[in-house]
Amino acid sequence: MRDVTVAAVQVAPDSSPLSVETIAGNTERALDQVARAVEATGAELLVLPETVTTGFGPAMGPEELWDLLRSAPGAGTEPYTALAQRLGIHLVWGAYEPGEQRGVVYNSAHLAGPDGTVLGTYHKTHPFCSEDVERGGWVTRGEHVTVVETEIGAIGMIICFDGDYPELSRINAVKGAEIIARPSALLRSADLWELTTRARAYDNHVYVVASNATGVDPAGAPYFGNSMIVTPIAEVVGRAASHEGWVSARLHPDEAMARLTPGSSVAQRWDHLEERNLALLANYAEELAGPATTRFPVGGPAARPDAS
Repeated sequence: MRDVTVAAVQVAPDSSPLSVETIAGNTERALDQVARAVEATGAELLVLPETVTTGFGPAMGPEELWDLLRSAPGAGTEPYTALAQRLGIHLVWGAYEPGEQRGVVYNSAHLAGPDGTVLGTYHKTHPFCSEDVERGGWVTRGEHVTVVETEIGAIGMIICFDGDYPELSRINAVKGAEIIARPSALLRSADLWELTTRARAYDNHVYVVASNATGVDPAGAPYFGNSMIVTPIAEVVGRAASHEGWVSARLHPDEAMARLTPGSSVAQRWDHLEERNLALLANYAEELAGPATTRFPVGGPAARPDAS
């Protein structure tokens, strides 16, 4: 990885009922913000929020959403790859993507390169409870991790709720990711957003560029922005407010792991990846890969099926 300026760009989706027109408008606004951010900061890697073309809550079922995505100009990759080529940048954006069969919709992150091609696509592997098609939502979960070697560094991708799962970011890091892009439309608290973003950066000694939506989506859900850029020692070097706009930072990989804490005279002396207890992991591989559930009643005692 080399020195590079990165930016997290946050935009608000159109809160009107989802349509061909709103998708086109969302795309136009997102790309305008990217172009303005590049002009202002010189960023070479920019990350847009999750489902930036539609907003997270589409307020429709998977079949209807699939039909709309198949017919809507701007729902595909071409406007984003064209801008990446025109500006000579790497661009990550989140979008719902129709699968081969009607009703199969992926929550995807795409990485476009400065040559105007899609360098990699990731399908969200941990859909949030409300979006998971297996729980009455509209998203089919992905099954693969994506890390792309680029001329600025190795870029991995996770999407929003994926950041709650340490194993996924660890796989990205073990596969060589130096930067993890986290496009998001986080519906919970700003504290959890910061906690999980900083933890995944520190767990794996990677940069995380996390872009969160703002505004209100077609299903009426509000978002708080607070996009951030975090270093491999968990320092937040860029933080946005709730407005549309961007936050940028210059990343210096030679300095990323030099100090225990920002500005400290104490050198950083360990590597979370190198110092994993691999024998322990091997001993518990079956448990780690097997099913489990919290022993606490999710939703409280009244939510338990046997509650009277």
